[in-house]
Amino acid sequence: MLKVSDLSVSYGAISALAGISFQIEAGSIVTLIGGNGAGKTTTLRTISGLLRPKSGQITFLGEDITRLPAHKIVARGLCHVPEGRMIFSNLTVDENLAMGAYLQKDAALVAKNREYVFSVFPRLKERIRQMAGTLSGGEQQMLAIGRALMGSPKFLMLDEPSLGIAPRLISTIFEKIVEINRKQGITILLVEQNANLALEVSQQAYVLETGHIVMQGESKQLRNDPQLKATYLGG
Repeated sequence: MLKVSDLSVSYGAISALAGISFQIEAGSIVTLIGGNGAGKTTTLRTISGLLRPKSGQITFLGEDITRLPAHKIVARGLCHVPEGRMIFSNLTVDENLAMGAYLQKDAALVAKNREYVFSVFPRLKERIRQMAGTLSGGEQQMLAIGRALMGSPKFLMLDEPSLGIAPRLISTIFEKIVEINRKQGITILLVEQNANLALEVSQQAYVLETGHIVMQGESKQLRNDPQLKATYLGG
């Protein structure tokens, strides 16, 4: 569904990604693991059109999207939930969801997507008129995912969904991520500092270090890898 080939990205003279390649099959959950500065967020931002690569190619559903602007990538069904959530804090929950549907022309589909979001995250319906900036961290993450779902995505990229969330809500968020994947068939690329949790919910994983992929394979196998355990899993 998504193929990244020899992708390199630089910030000025600093190399952020050094020719990485990977592919993601439709219907799967794939995770990128790595420490701070490894290139995980840069990878997502480049795929979604927010950054321009120095070289390499990104294909989505067989189409080259490497140089497309972000809104045209969203229109093709590839949506990005950024690190830090980036909700519109001065808008209500309902207005934030409406922003996620700005490319949708079918009013019936928008209404259907809104009801689906409320079925996944009932708390958002309870707070539909509340200003988004007054929500808890976990509720804001629900809203950020819900806003992406309003765009009818085929492919969803989630950057650090557990960041800044109370521990009791993290498991809820991840249960919902798995539910969205399994019940809606939405393919998910997940970046998550909690490597144990990421490997638990994903089928495939890639490990990034300083802009290079240093390890890859099935998530259940990587969870038992001694080197990965020592570096990222605390054991």
